[in-house]
Amino acid sequence: MLSPNSRTRQLNGTCVGSVDLELFLHYSLIPSLFIILILSFLQRREHRKQREDPSHLLGNRFEIIIPLDFVGTFSNRWSYGIAFGATANKVMFLFSEGYQPLQIPQWAQAFVLLIGGMEVGLSHFPFFACLSSEFQLLSSVLGFSYSLIWFAVTVLYITECPHGQFLGRFETVLFYWPSLLCLAFLMGRFLHMFVKSLRVHLGWELQTEEKPFLEVHQAEHVKRLLRKPPLQETKKSWFQTRIYEWDPCFQFPSRMIGTTVLAFICLYLFIVIEFCMFVYVRDELDVFEGELESYIASVNQTGTLTPVSLQVKELMSVSEGVWLVTILPASLTCVSYLFHILACYRKHMKRLWAGKKHFLPLKFHNPSSAESVVAIARYSGWQIAYMLWGYLIIHVVQSLCGMLIMYSLVLPVVHNQGLEMLQGLGIGTLTIAIVLGLMVLQVWIATTFFLQPKMSAADRQKPLALNNRKAFHNFNYFLFFYNVLLGLGACLSRLLISCVLGTWLIARIDRTIMQNGYEGADMGFSAWIGMLYVDHYHTNPVLVSFCNILITGHRERKLQRAIKYWCLNQSTGPRISARSRTRWFLLQTLVNNPRLVMLRKARPGHGSRDFTQILLTCSES
Repeated sequence: MLSPNSRTRQLNGTCVGSVDLELFLHYSLIPSLFIILILSFLQRREHRKQREDPSHLLGNRFEIIIPLDFVGTFSNRWSYGIAFGATANKVMFLFSEGYQPLQIPQWAQAFVLLIGGMEVGLSHFPFFACLSSEFQLLSSVLGFSYSLIWFAVTVLYITECPHGQFLGRFETVLFYWPSLLCLAFLMGRFLHMFVKSLRVHLGWELQTEEKPFLEVHQAEHVKRLLRKPPLQETKKSWFQTRIYEWDPCFQFPSRMIGTTVLAFICLYLFIVIEFCMFVYVRDELDVFEGELESYIASVNQTGTLTPVSLQVKELMSVSEGVWLVTILPASLTCVSYLFHILACYRKHMKRLWAGKKHFLPLKFHNPSSAESVVAIARYSGWQIAYMLWGYLIIHVVQSLCGMLIMYSLVLPVVHNQGLEMLQGLGIGTLTIAIVLGLMVLQVWIATTFFLQPKMSAADRQKPLALNNRKAFHNFNYFLFFYNVLLGLGACLSRLLISCVLGTWLIARIDRTIMQNGYEGADMGFSAWIGMLYVDHYHTNPVLVSFCNILITGHRERKLQRAIKYWCLNQSTGPRISARSRTRWFLLQTLVNNPRLVMLRKARPGHGSRDFTQILLTCSES
């Protein structure tokens, strides 16, 4: 009889539900476009169109809306991050290149993926547009309704076919629970927006101020720069010194938060997909093992193939165990990279704010403006892709290391070959120790006999001045032939260390794995540098504070001018006609600007010539 898990796989292997999420993705464009048109019509343009423009009939209505500001948005960061998380399943669908709506040749696959990415972005556009819209009462209703539709369809899809053909029970739940959690959070967020905006509309609460040009943390950063540094620094804890120290004067933009949240969810989904493939390969290997045993039993009459069969079984068993064990360290490595990238972003931004560029290669001190603008669009997607591929590569490397440990240390002990293993390990360790010892001995001999004494007792090391030159030349001559052989091992160790570090840091987009002078070939690192420069030029607290001072001063002068004219219009006393007030304003303008008097057109019969002559006399006096 079949096990319950096997029966579940067979039942769900042919499970066909009434909901097709890929088809629903296409149909979701209809309500998405409807919501976008409504919010665009409510948005007002700052400058009205000319009469020749066909859109003049709309007045100052219908403005292009944006999902979010990818550069300077610091509010609703986690809401935008969760909205990005709701797209994780669709992103993984595109990552696996499963989007195939049309039968096209292979060379046009890039265009299909571009269309697929734009379709996914358009279907989830209402989440971001409703979060960033100024008309929160209506946008909260539209956003809640759209989130509820996606939530209901996803729940229906899960309930119809909850199990799968790889993991068995609740396989679909494992894939879609992050999206459900994100959609539930968005519904709660839109509900909170609706309640808050309704209270404001009814007059129960005051209207919150519009988004400030200068954020609070940016102002605090400038204030901290203007203060005198403390005489004694506060003692930091071990966590603050070694891991992370929270800075109240710095906030990550919404782009970084959204990228991190989406990378977390995509990494989880990638691990689940990898485990499904592992289960599939393991089942196929079990079938292969059974067929191999049957073949050996039918052919092996003398028993010579039995050791080969046992070795193949042992290899498959060890590979399965090592692959399973290394899932945890590989995933923890990538998760730690996500947090470390955020810490490096803050560190690099603060260095750029301080005018320090020494941590960048020379060719990136003045990057191309166009490349930097493109980098801000590339970074988020490339960071997620680098993290996913980096996890797979790190997992493979750790599995190979695990196989090496098993076959060199563990299995010899299991097969009662521990003494031989220790003997070989001891010989190898002794050989490496002797080689390293000879290298250290060369340094010691050079320090003791071939360098002149210190010029001062306070010097840390001897000066680079040769002593005992004849002995030094003989030393170089006899070690020349030995160092040729030693260089072979050094070359191999260089290659091995480069491969290990390169594969270990492949997911780190903030650090290049190229050698000095070849950093430009690392497109991921170039995108990171371009993104840093865009954020540096547009969110530098000192620059934003300076612009805020200019804008505030301009508004104050404009307000004072308006109050001055209002007081003149509303002054108590005898009623003044509009014509007299206009002439008074004209007189004040001409007195303050005497050159305009000569440009006035003379009107006969109105005394304009005499009036002009009087003004000229007043200006000369």
